[in-house]
Amino acid sequence: MTTVLKNIRSLRSLRGWSQEVMAEKLGISVHGYSNIERGETDVQLSRLQEIAQVLEVDVADLFTFDKGVFLKLSLHNNNNTASSRPCQLVNSTSVTPCLEQTFELLIEQKDREIALLKQQNQDLREMLTFLKK
Repeated sequence: MTTVLKNIRSLRSLRGWSQEVMAEKLGISVHGYSNIERGETDVQLSRLQEIAQVLEVDVADLFTFDKGVFLKLSLHNNNNTASSRPCQLVNSTSVTPCLEQTFELLIEQKDREIALLKQQNQDLREMLTFLKK
């Protein structure tokens, strides 16, 4: 069961969700969900099915996640909301295209952030020049 709990935690983290978000999606308390991830609560199959549904995977995938059979990544855009272009690996042959898509999105985001920082830097230099006068 430890592997299943680690896989649940990993899938939740890959989606960028906190335990609070996961608890809300399951309709349980944060403490209750936290107990599940720590293995302090015996998890019934019905709860595993609910968790798998929330994570958008099959229950069996919770057991095999470490083997790379199934993985979903939820990339985040600049507003920290789920991207409309999720990357889904359904088997090992789709790893490379998925990683390429992930890297492209990360590079796009990095380029936007660099441009913003450059503009802020320029604005600060202009303000400093103005203040020196």
